[in-house]
Amino acid sequence: MTIIELLDKATIRFLLFGGKGGVGKTSSAAASALWAAEHGRETIVISTDPAHSLGDCFAQDISGGDVVPIKGVKNLFGMEINPQKAFEQYKQTAQQVDTSDMGTMGDMMGLEDLTDMSAPGSDEALAFSKVLEFIHECEYDLVVFDTAPTGHTLRLLGLPEMLDSFFGKLIKFRMRFSSMFGRLKSLFGRGDSKEEDNSLEKLENLKLAINEARVELTDPTRTSFVIVMIPEAMAVSETERLLQTLYEFQIPSSHIIVNMVFPDIPDCSFCKARKTMQNQYLSQINDIYDDFTITEVPLFQDEIRGIPALTHLANLLTTGLLPESGDKP
Repeated sequence: MTIIELLDKATIRFLLFGGKGGVGKTSSAAASALWAAEHGRETIVISTDPAHSLGDCFAQDISGGDVVPIKGVKNLFGMEINPQKAFEQYKQTAQQVDTSDMGTMGDMMGLEDLTDMSAPGSDEALAFSKVLEFIHECEYDLVVFDTAPTGHTLRLLGLPEMLDSFFGKLIKFRMRFSSMFGRLKSLFGRGDSKEEDNSLEKLENLKLAINEARVELTDPTRTSFVIVMIPEAMAVSETERLLQTLYEFQIPSSHIIVNMVFPDIPDCSFCKARKTMQNQYLSQINDIYDDFTITEVPLFQDEIRGIPALTHLANLLTTGLLPESGDKP
């Protein structure tokens, strides 16, 4: 079987593509989304990588943090999440927890710091929190995520727990003090209880979205993480790290794409040496991950950019067939 096993599965709603930087995650995610859209599934592909290349892959500007229709493809949409924009949105939500009237008690509890801090610690993490919210509200048949390189992804996979804890504290403090200070404000003719209730509702809804997203991301009938790698030593070791983290957070993963496989070119000594080296790692990959579905993709002679190139890659990913001799990969 190939990745078509996932793309054809009607219950699968979320596909995440990840791996070491430069191994072809974005092109694999874009090509898979393209195939699904062309076969009738309303699909969105979302980049969470701070260094976006999804728009370049489609040869279309999709920057700005909004959902954009992909030109020339029915049912396909793209989005490059803007981490700074997401950070500002969540900071505004956090700052709606009113600590202005708590005085010394608020300072002692650290509430001012709680609403000012950049939780949970990075713009990339808050970009992924936007993904969790998107999962909660999603109305697409299939959502494909082009994740950041392995190091960022490993941190972000633990984000549901981090955000749950952070926003849980906000809600706890809010519930503890809003009633008391709401009564004091009303006594002196200040404040609006409805406004306070609204800010609490926003925090509760966000916490709910995080918890529901966690359930979605760990459900093997709904979600799968596709690992993209190349047949080289560093990629093999990073794949092992990534898999350990996926298992730790119970993120389902059953497919591996091995990208940039050198062709057989007998008259090229450099190509022959590279092919020999890659064959050793391909053998290792097949031995280690014998319970995974592994799809090999040849090295393209040109960059994968634009719908025609992505269509060809999609055919390779779904059929597993290498191009015939003389064909342009």
